[in-house]
Amino acid sequence: MLQDVLIKREIYASEEHQMMRDMIQDFIKNEIIDNIEAWEKKGMVSRDIWERAGALGLLCIDMPEQYGGSGLDFSFSALFIEELAKEGINGPGFSLHSDIVAPYLLKYGTEEQKQKYLPKMATGEIITSLGMTEPNCGSDLKAIKTSATDKGDHYVVNGQKTFITNGYMSDMSIVAVKTNVGTENEGVSLLIMESESEGFEKGVPFQKVGMKAQDTCELFFDNVKVPKENLLGEEGLGFKIMMTELARERLTVALNAIGGAEGAIEKTIAYTSSRTAFKQPIANFQNTQFKLAECASQLQLHQAFLDRCTQLLATHQLTTESASISKYSATEMHGKVVDECLQLFGGYGYMWDYPIARMYADNRVARIYAGTNEIMKILIARGLFKELFQQMKSMKNE
Repeated sequence: MLQDVLIKREIYASEEHQMMRDMIQDFIKNEIIDNIEAWEKKGMVSRDIWERAGALGLLCIDMPEQYGGSGLDFSFSALFIEELAKEGINGPGFSLHSDIVAPYLLKYGTEEQKQKYLPKMATGEIITSLGMTEPNCGSDLKAIKTSATDKGDHYVVNGQKTFITNGYMSDMSIVAVKTNVGTENEGVSLLIMESESEGFEKGVPFQKVGMKAQDTCELFFDNVKVPKENLLGEEGLGFKIMMTELARERLTVALNAIGGAEGAIEKTIAYTSSRTAFKQPIANFQNTQFKLAECASQLQLHQAFLDRCTQLLATHQLTTESASISKYSATEMHGKVVDECLQLFGGYGYMWDYPIARMYADNRVARIYAGTNEIMKILIARGLFKELFQQMKSMKNE
């Protein structure tokens, strides 16, 4: 079996990690698996599953206890991401809520903002989203057009966002806006926006190729009044904040990829061991053995690298380049592994009732969101040629 071949991962070797893994697996088995089909038909999960995850301490795992979190290190969050991915579960957008939105508030929020939102995020009482992408700018976040006009004690926000994970269910969203438009102080700022605000509207959830249980929609802002106290961090520093926090987001995508690849391999081992062709198990054919050996090798290599990245993130040492490498390489590997595994299922691999079919449809977007893999390669290259680019910039300014 797969676990007999792979080196034991020390990052998850503690008794506490094992207890957490057992609890997560029970949570998945007892409260998620049987609901997936219904969630897919509805296009979103239930609020109950969020509240149940909160009650088990599975939301905002590495957030300090004073704000309602579990106070554990990021490796426990990483474990939760991987365990969900192994079963192809992506309907509940737990990771975006806990591992992206919560850190924004924790690092850049005022004490009042933290006390108002974080405890309710930890219990699942409120669901959150992140409003960055717009219809015409994609990965170019500096080109956003959603504006926030200063009206003294509040901003008036106009514009729209698209491809927003948790968008339809979200009660609060951290939204990137342009402030001081048309002046020398024009820049990107972040605002905490509550969905019940007048003028804040949600589009109908998108019909996607995969991730059908994950609600993804557009957000529209028509003269939405946002109190000045809802500014996250300083005005004009939103782009810098986003760039700083994207490393963690990209690592979570990579962790989801290796979890998904492991789950696909495990399911394919089980299927090919029981399914017969020409009077013998499919696993008895050398092609099957070679394909799965290749997949397991790639998985093991990526696990080792991502374990190191997880440790670096926990100690605030993960660089932009390493995060980009993890996201780019792990998602490419995941796509290839799932494709090979589906092929070994034959015609059944293309049937939606089989988890491998869902995995195949779901994993494709990972090479697009959180920054396309083409953007990842640009960021990696910038690190490789940092000195050259600095020299060229200096020459240009002379």
